[in-house]
Amino acid sequence: MRHIFKFPDIGEGITEGRIIKWYVKKGQTINSGDPIVNMETDKVVTDIPSPKNGTIVTLFGHEGDVINVDDPLMELEIAGVDGESAQEIAKEVPQKATEEPVDEKGFGVVGTIDVAGDSALLPSTNEGFIEKEKPITVTGKKVLATPVARALARDLGIDINSVKGTGPADRVMKADIHKYKTTIHEPEQKVSVSKNDLIEYEDLSQIRKTIAQNMVVSKQTAPHMTIIDEVEITKLIDVRNKYKEQFKAKGTSLSFLAFIMKATAQALSKHTALNSEFDRDNNRIAHKKYFNIGVAVDTADGLVVPIVKDVDKLSFLDLSLKIDDVISRARDRKLTLDDFKDGTFTITNYGSIGGMFGVPVINYPQAAILGIGRLLKKPIVKGESIEIGNVLPLSMSVDHRIVDGGEAVRFLNLVMRYLNDPISLLLI
Repeated sequence: MRHIFKFPDIGEGITEGRIIKWYVKKGQTINSGDPIVNMETDKVVTDIPSPKNGTIVTLFGHEGDVINVDDPLMELEIAGVDGESAQEIAKEVPQKATEEPVDEKGFGVVGTIDVAGDSALLPSTNEGFIEKEKPITVTGKKVLATPVARALARDLGIDINSVKGTGPADRVMKADIHKYKTTIHEPEQKVSVSKNDLIEYEDLSQIRKTIAQNMVVSKQTAPHMTIIDEVEITKLIDVRNKYKEQFKAKGTSLSFLAFIMKATAQALSKHTALNSEFDRDNNRIAHKKYFNIGVAVDTADGLVVPIVKDVDKLSFLDLSLKIDDVISRARDRKLTLDDFKDGTFTITNYGSIGGMFGVPVINYPQAAILGIGRLLKKPIVKGESIEIGNVLPLSMSVDHRIVDGGEAVRFLNLVMRYLNDPISLLLI
């Protein structure tokens, strides 16, 4: 029996993925759990395993193709045909068959597997069918057809929806495609249209598509309010300089980000509105009692926001190690789905590139995001004198449905107090 294994739902709202690399080929025998393909999603790069033992008859899609959840990945011979026969069948099936077969109910395994086959396995008669059985209803543009027929129609440039099937339940068979081509249809010649040499098009990566979608949802859903301020951090710099070599000896750098994350977590514990979400379905606010802070990381593929969990419970050394780890794995595309779960607040450090102030967009459905600008030397007033200070610009956007202006300012003032006097992080 031949079955079709579909791209499974791997969680975290992932709806599609790009094929990075096939590990298998047609005619190959594989075991349950063997990796079959490496997929890039909007969050992670992951291997998809085979759900069953069997021989591969067809692979759907090329490396670089984008497929949706529930689109077919491979056709697998599980039982009913020996390996040699399955390999012979595989030679008939074009590698680039990519159209989705119509689902047939009742045959489910991990990721969804549906029955498929050509006339050699499923004769085009009504023999064996229960007379009172209702025919399969096909809606929209999807018709019932074998993968072989779909692949052939694709290669010949034929719209399979226009072909009348002669198989059981009006299934379109390979012979129906050949008949349609010779008696009715001649594919139209495609006219090649040259593009303007001054325009270069770039396909959106999975990450970039998700960033675009999330930004639109955030701006359309959460009314943003942004406040901007500056904090003088000379004392913090002195503390960092004093201990950074000890941290370096233990395999990490004592970064400003570690202090900022600690200050943020401590301030969130006192201003819980900024560590919450708006529950529209139940008309309430969900206050989180844990402090998982996301760190926006600029990578070659786009911005990702892995989470550092339980920031309030970590020592400065452990926090520094975790920051180094998530940033390194983000840039190497080695993050897992668990690295993105349960974030409560986000920090974006555009100052590392050179920006001073910004209006950061909330990582919805969180209530707030803190932006860190470029550290500057500026004249500041101390008492009756003017001195050169080390000034850090801050920008924070909040969901104004949850956080009022006064609460936002009080929260940011507390963060600034901790950064201006880092010893207060341990004492207050």
